Amino acid sequence: MTTATQTTSIVQFDYARPLWRRVLATREFAIIGLLVLVLVVASLTVQGFAQPLTYNYLLLDIAPVLFIALPMTLVMTTGEIDLSVGSMAGLASVTTGVLVQSGAPFEIAALVALTVGVVGGSVNGYLVTVVGLPSLAVTIGTLALFRGIAVGMLGTTAVTEFPEFWTALAKAKLAGTSIPWIVIPFLVLLVIFVVLYHFTPFGRGIFAVGLSSDAAKFSGVNVERTKFIVFVLAGFVAALAGVYYTLRYSSARGDNATGLELQVIAAVVLGGVSVFGGRGKIHGVIAAVLLIGALSSALRLEGISSAIINIITGGLLIISVVGASVFAWAKTRRSAPTPARAAAASSS
Repeated sequence: MTTATQTTSIVQFDYARPLWRRVLATREFAIIGLLVLVLVVASLTVQGFAQPLTYNYLLLDIAPVLFIALPMTLVMTTGEIDLSVGSMAGLASVTTGVLVQSGAPFEIAALVALTVGVVGGSVNGYLVTVVGLPSLAVTIGTLALFRGIAVGMLGTTAVTEFPEFWTALAKAKLAGTSIPWIVIPFLVLLVIFVVLYHFTPFGRGIFAVGLSSDAAKFSGVNVERTKFIVFVLAGFVAALAGVYYTLRYSSARGDNATGLELQVIAAVVLGGVSVFGGRGKIHGVIAAVLLIGALSSALRLEGISSAIINIITGGLLIISVVGASVFAWAKTRRSAPTPARAAAASSS
């Protein structure tokens, strides 16, 4: 049986199921269900978890991951990866701190930091799309490069003097609620990325590139431009997260946001984005970020060490990847035509 025939069989099998099963019986809704289960169990069993202050700190802590997970979803859907987002956030943090320390207004410093993010993303995009290097090798290199520049700019010192208005705003709550203000800019970005990813020709091009770059080219998709843009978006949003990180902790250091890229990639893969590209949904990624954050928060309140939390998170990630592969294999087997049907199809 040809690949085209197999694909057609799978599509026909999918649409033969009721709509509610096609919508709800998905990996993304499984993650949402697991998130709800964790929240309910933690609220009932973990002392102090079901408190407004706990949710406030939870959202403040995971905000950088939520931000960067949006463009990372696009990057990984094209079949690429960006390991430099954590060090880019650190470099943006240091850039902001150095400029503020030298007397520049915070607003100007933040704009320069965002520009640095765009430049860094452009470097990644250029090396991947024009030079033709693999994104894994490129972003490992720029991870070290950006982090080295950040550490070189400040050394072991830290900048801790920032305008009180901005540091207070980064930790402020919406009036009458325990929801941090940072949720508002995140929701704005979320709407932009959902529309871009799921409802535009550019978004459809992202999926096409991830499924097959050659087929996407024959379909009229500018593969190089598409990949370049998603890397630039990743650099920009990583820099934005770095500026927030600086204000959240009132500190600009060369080691800020270390390891953030691993948290982001773990959440994106757990949320249903294929490591091979061509598949993903943003609501699954957001649910995965919240799931990892809620689980980590509950375990910390129970006195569980960070090492154990990392083991549990890694285990969840491995199970999700293996489970997705097994599910895809079973789906293909189930939708494959029987010998009798194949013979009937060939004779007709």
